[in-house]
Amino acid sequence: MKNDFDPIYYAVFLVPIESRELNKEVVAKHAEHLKELDADGKLVLAGPFTDHPTGMLILRGENKDEIKSIVDKDPLVQGGFRTYEIRTWMMANQTNNYLP
Repeated sequence: MKNDFDPIYYAVFLVPIESRELNKEVVAKHAEHLKELDADGKLVLAGPFTDHPTGMLILRGENKDEIKSIVDKDPLVQGGFRTYEIRTWMMANQTNNYLP
C-alpha cells in the first residue's frame, strides 16, 4: 500500500538498436548526462547488465512525463543508439519494512 513515506522511482531499461554500435564519444556524453542527473538529485542508480545487452537507470521524478523528458535528452537515445522502456518502481527496503 502506498503512503507518503514510500518514494516512487522509475526504472528505465535502455534497449540497444541492433544496427547501431556504441562508441567512446557517445558513451562519454552519456556519462556526462548521468553526472548532471546525479547533481540534480534525479539519478539513483545506473549501469549496464553484464549478462544482457541492455542497461538500466533508476530515476527520481514527479511523473512518467518528466522521466520521459529526461531520457529523451540522453545522448544514447538522441543519437539513435538506444530505445527505452519506463516502469514505475517502489523500492522495498528497511525504511518501509520491505513492504512497498
